[in-house]
Amino acid sequence: MRKSVSREFALMALACCAVQYTVAQKAPVASPETEQHIQHVTSGLTDGMVIKGDEHTTHMLADRMKELNIPGVSIAVIHEGRIEWARGFGVSSIGGSPVTPETMFQAGSISKPLAAMAAIRLVEQGKLSLDADINTFLTTWKFPADPLAAGKPVTLRELLTHTGGTTVHGFPGYATTEPVPTLVQVLNGEKPANTPAIRSEAVPGAKWNYSGGGYTIMQQALIDVTKESFPKLLHDTVLAPIGMTQSTYEQPLPKEFQAYAATPYSGDGKPIKGGAHIYPEMAAAGLWTTPTDLARYVIEVQRSLEGKANHVLSVEMTRQMLTPGMGDWGLGLQIGGAKANPYFTHGGVNEGFVNNFAAYEKNGEGAVVMTNSANGGRIADEILHSVAAVYGWPDFQPAVRTVVSVDPGILAQYAGIYALAPTFNMAITVENGQLVSRATGQRKVLLFAESETMFFPKDINAEIEFPKGEKGPASQLILHQNGRDMTGKRLDDVEAKKFSDAAAAFDKRFKDQTAAPGGEAAVRRMIDGLQTGKPNYDLMSPGLAEVTRQQLPQLQSMIAAMGALQSMIFKGVGPGGADIYQVNFEKGSIDYRIWLGADGKAESANLRPSEYPTPIVAVPH
Repeated sequence: MRKSVSREFALMALACCAVQYTVAQKAPVASPETEQHIQHVTSGLTDGMVIKGDEHTTHMLADRMKELNIPGVSIAVIHEGRIEWARGFGVSSIGGSPVTPETMFQAGSISKPLAAMAAIRLVEQGKLSLDADINTFLTTWKFPADPLAAGKPVTLRELLTHTGGTTVHGFPGYATTEPVPTLVQVLNGEKPANTPAIRSEAVPGAKWNYSGGGYTIMQQALIDVTKESFPKLLHDTVLAPIGMTQSTYEQPLPKEFQAYAATPYSGDGKPIKGGAHIYPEMAAAGLWTTPTDLARYVIEVQRSLEGKANHVLSVEMTRQMLTPGMGDWGLGLQIGGAKANPYFTHGGVNEGFVNNFAAYEKNGEGAVVMTNSANGGRIADEILHSVAAVYGWPDFQPAVRTVVSVDPGILAQYAGIYALAPTFNMAITVENGQLVSRATGQRKVLLFAESETMFFPKDINAEIEFPKGEKGPASQLILHQNGRDMTGKRLDDVEAKKFSDAAAAFDKRFKDQTAAPGGEAAVRRMIDGLQTGKPNYDLMSPGLAEVTRQQLPQLQSMIAAMGALQSMIFKGVGPGGADIYQVNFEKGSIDYRIWLGADGKAESANLRPSEYPTPIVAVPH
């Protein structure tokens, strides 16, 4: 959750027991009607918001793949309770074979809902309980008591709904050249594990906080209860009963599947060094699969809810799985939509793979998108928008906004600089008859008028509102974003000039790609504070200080595991205004992004292993 000022407005995130499998057969030739659906979906990609009457609102899939450096995309669409079509686009590896419906991708966190289904099946069989202390079922390892848990035990239900108060958001996996830890080493954060120990960070049941660590605890519980390897357990209880013949939790991928595996790529179009990472955290991130097989899982859930399949779960347990609780999460799935017509969904990111699926509980509709690129998140969203439009879904369709003309004299009254926080301002200017916003250290963003007082950017889900009925220059603006309303007061001429000078300095620094004065020293200071467990909070913004306090145990553990600091390299200035440093340690490297204020304090920061697609530990900015 973002507790400090959001810059999002101006920023565009074991070889196991062998099991015999059969290879999926190719899909039958599509009917003319289905081919028309495919054509409409692949030519109708859109952002989450479009402007009414804009003829450039839709894009071709091939064009977007090229623009975003995405080698391969695979899609399966469920219509009226069956897989209407499944098709691959692009290539599984650059210079290699094309993507087909049989091409396998790492599912990332989409591994979780299927693992949750296995756990719920064991509950139904009486081997586990949703509401007993998870330590009741753990024998190989026990979840340690912690004062932060206030004596309350963690339950399976809480682990599956991300309310267990457990640490570790996600896992980066292990390159094929790196040693892979055992599951117990991952749980304890012991070498060669590259993530901190999974421990308590809040009272169980007190709040929602996404935790892949919680699913790793669940994985150990399932292994202890059944005395089986996790891949075999998932094959026997979930994958095989559903008919997911082109799927496995085995890590690394078995030889019989390797010819079908897509190669993962980073956002700049380069292959991930060493290929697909290995994930001993199988419940959280270990599934290899295809959109077709995930569509079979979706249909199983839909039909089980109706009492028409139930190969894995009963109607009652399926209903429990889909009942939303805190954070609108069920047992392994996020629940959304109208109460009368809810949908279930989950996304997934592994190193070089990004995927998403969404499906309705009642009407037999859904879609799965898988990609072999760190940039795949945006195109997966755009494809879901297109599918929703073509098939008439009530959700996921892009919001259509109407743009109106506003008198230039009124626009001129809005021009000025507004303070949203002590170190975060927004400049509003008029350029070519249109309002333009620019936040501290950020690029310009065009604003479109929905009314005389309400404006919105095209590429970001936000609105800027000016007060009605004021005479003369506007005294304030209100930024509506992420469910928050932030009021910015107009700055006087002296303060406005300081902001303008700082913006000009940033433009030059970004053009020349030069580091901010004091940037390297600030990063070294931050690293030293994390290593010693004594950060200097006085040299951070209040928001950064607050989140650093909250995440200090995880941050300290992560930095300590990397050994001594060896060198630091300035990599450049990002479009979001951060100075980016590669920090090299004895046992690894991280990219450290830091935003410095005019007073030399760190306004915001995040760090992630070099080439990892999304932050492991992100400090909200």
